[in-house]
Amino acid sequence: MNVAIDIVSDFVCPWCYIGKARLAAAAALVLEQHPQTRFQFNWLPYFLNPDTPPAGEPYRAFLEAKFGGAKAVDLLHAKVADAGRDDGVRFDFERIAKRPNTLRAHRLVYRGQSRGHRPAQIEALVARLFSAHFERADDIGDIATLAAIAAECGDVKDDVAAYLESDEDAKKVKSLAAKVSKLAVDGVPFFIAQRRLTVSGAQTGVLLAATILQAMQSPA
Repeated sequence: MNVAIDIVSDFVCPWCYIGKARLAAAAALVLEQHPQTRFQFNWLPYFLNPDTPPAGEPYRAFLEAKFGGAKAVDLLHAKVADAGRDDGVRFDFERIAKRPNTLRAHRLVYRGQSRGHRPAQIEALVARLFSAHFERADDIGDIATLAAIAAECGDVKDDVAAYLESDEDAKKVKSLAAKVSKLAVDGVPFFIAQRRLTVSGAQTGVLLAATILQAMQSPA
């Protein structure tokens, strides 16, 4: 059975990174009961901070202004790091200097999905984009950085760079993000199983698996 899972997320959202790991755990639980299941993951763009300048902005200063100071940010980071640790997700917040504008990163994923790249290649790309920002402190708003990441995942570096230097698909991605933001009204990550059942937030793998199983059994 083919099971479609739409995932609304942003690459600068730490809970989205955790949510990706928990979705993988959920898929493994579903496969234990239904080993013939084939998952079709569709990554949808979301802009956690639509006003981020095209060149990005200082990471720590943005967070302190948003959450009310250094202590609040430290507590938030500790909470997120603790949550991710149980799911094998690592964060290195102290290394991150820039909060990037993620339009180019979302365009890169959109390009792969719309051009029919292999699902494994798309999943590798998404994973690498998250780890680039949260673990390696790479600037995922930078064209050269993104082209190198795409090449690591099997794409052609020069082709990706040329695509990102243009405005190709930019309007499509922005329009899509505007549409899906109306679905994910409570924030991201936001999961849609079989176009029917939804889960908001980085819920546990067990809960996500239960939702997927229910969607599989529900009439179309």
